[in-house]
Amino acid sequence: FMDYVIKPIHPDRLNSLLDTAADRAALRTNGSRRNTRLVGYSPQIEELHACIERIAPTNASILISGESGTGKEVVAQARHDLSGFPGAFVAVNCGAIAPELLASQLFGHERGSFTGAHQRHIGFIEQAHKGTLFLDEITEMPMSLQVYLLRVLETGRFSRVGGLGDIQADARIVAATNRDPLLAVRGGNLREDLYYRLADITLPLPPLRKRGRDVVLLAQHFLEKLNERY
Repeated sequence: FMDYVIKPIHPDRLNSLLDTAADRAALRTNGSRRNTRLVGYSPQIEELHACIERIAPTNASILISGESGTGKEVVAQARHDLSGFPGAFVAVNCGAIAPELLASQLFGHERGSFTGAHQRHIGFIEQAHKGTLFLDEITEMPMSLQVYLLRVLETGRFSRVGGLGDIQADARIVAATNRDPLLAVRGGNLREDLYYRLADITLPLPPLRKRGRDVVLLAQHFLEKLNERY
């Protein structure tokens, strides 16, 4: 049971009920996909989902671009879920960590390597071993640190802060930005060589305003999640 109509039936009211029924049915059948994180059936999302399924098992680095709220982390998580990688999905917002702490958080540090380093810290790259490292807002990473990330992508190796030897890094990298990546390169916010290392595959995400009735599906999806919780 979804709703009721009162005679005489107004065509606009009936059309609205039918649209709502179709949206709810679409949400239920969304589970037929191998991954249900991507909500929507617009042509852009269908194409995006097909692309993720193709590239998920590969070792390619991926660069996702799109406006805030378009679901960049959802796409990164979907790639990880479909990849078959046994390791963890580790998400890092490069703009939310103080620049002077980001190196320690990414690469880890040894005990005593700096004031306050009372014990060894395993960094995000190591935590994502055999899994996926998602670097959100990559253009907020200091240029000096981008050099070290480039080395990880080129050689698969890194050192903890204060460490003596190299560590093998086996994490697939997914980066994201809400800027146009090429404009970020020209503006000096992203190294050009790092851009080409990150962009084995680029995934531009469509804004919600271009996804038609997907917006209704998303609203219904979040409403049902809130209903379950509360």
